Amino acid sequence: MSKTNTHEILQSKAFKKLVTNRWNISLSFTFVMLFVYIGFLLLVAYDKDALKMPIGESLNLAIVVGLGIILFSWLITGAYVYWANNYYDEAVKEIKKEII
Repeated sequence: MSKTNTHEILQSKAFKKLVTNRWNISLSFTFVMLFVYIGFLLLVAYDKDALKMPIGESLNLAIVVGLGIILFSWLITGAYVYWANNYYDEAVKEIKKEII
């Protein structure tokens, strides 16, 4: 078993692909979440009356949309965790095999 030096690992195609994939996934999820959140803020800023629309006797659209944003953030976090556990961690294990 040979020990690979850090420079070789950092320059390897597998490591560069791993870093690129992580950044692409992270930025994609970040931009989607920002789009949803900023969309909500713009709706609050420019069309408050739409959010006052009643849904049932004790709810209005603002509460439903706010809860939807919270639920969406949980779902997108879960999607990232699923990706990290099933794809990212496997790629890290493969790169670690090169070190040992």
